Amino acid sequence: MAGELVYFWIGVPDAQRAQTFYGDLFGWTFSAGTAPDGFQIENTDPPGGLHGGDDSSTPQVCFGVDDLDAAMAKVRELGGESEEPHSTSNGAYVMCRDDQGTSFCLWAPAKES
Repeated sequence: MAGELVYFWIGVPDAQRAQTFYGDLFGWTFSAGTAPDGFQIENTDPPGGLHGGDDSSTPQVCFGVDDLDAAMAKVRELGGESEEPHSTSNGAYVMCRDDQGTSFCLWAPAKES
């Protein structure tokens, strides 16, 4: 899984308008997401989402890793930056920037007990 694209999201000023645009363009369908004004894209692979209230015009990508702490350390070793990780019900993710300032996300699944 290391390095595979596992999720993407698109931040837009108006989520309803984006649903209409991308729905008409790609045939995407949407369901309510977990973030305020956020929606899951139902029929994409890898899975994706969009959320409103964001001035960003750049889609974000999230890459899978097996060990989030080790990946964060490697990002820093290579001259990048990582924020603090956030836990979810199925794993954890962290926002990072490469050594040129490009942002991306790393995600690791929850460890099975």
